[in-house]
Amino acid sequence: MACCTLLTLSSGARADIYTEVNALVQSGQWQPAQALAESRLKTTPTDPQMRLLLSHIQTGQGQTEAAMDTLRALTLSFPELPEPHNNLAALLARANRHEEALLSLQAAVRARPDYALALENMGDLYLALAARAYGQALNLTPNLKRLQNKQANTQQVLKAP
Repeated sequence: MACCTLLTLSSGARADIYTEVNALVQSGQWQPAQALAESRLKTTPTDPQMRLLLSHIQTGQGQTEAAMDTLRALTLSFPELPEPHNNLAALLARANRHEEALLSLQAAVRARPDYALALENMGDLYLALAARAYGQALNLTPNLKRLQNKQANTQQVLKAP
């Protein structure tokens, strides 16, 4: 009976670890959140939810490359999960690595074709690529009104909330 109670309490503690890590993240307590996440991953290194949380913590601490590494490893372990692909794409896009970001978003959509956030991010990425192409074209032909309008419209959409 005591063994069952202990087992029940420890499984409850495991379930609560995600809540605890999330609460630490929400309050900006990155170091304790990371320590707790890494502690959990020492005992369950393949836990996809905690690995995803760890990447978020790493991003919050400015450890972008580490977060990308965590997400890449997660996409290799669980290619069927769309969130790690999407989150990796967001980090890659912020680093102006658009082509890699596009590949990650395509993987997210392949994993889950109805994943609206990945589709939205893909649209945003295509807009960013269009803005870049229009800017390059404008450098070559700066007085072309058609390109100026396209560039301005694209920039306006990208700035919209």
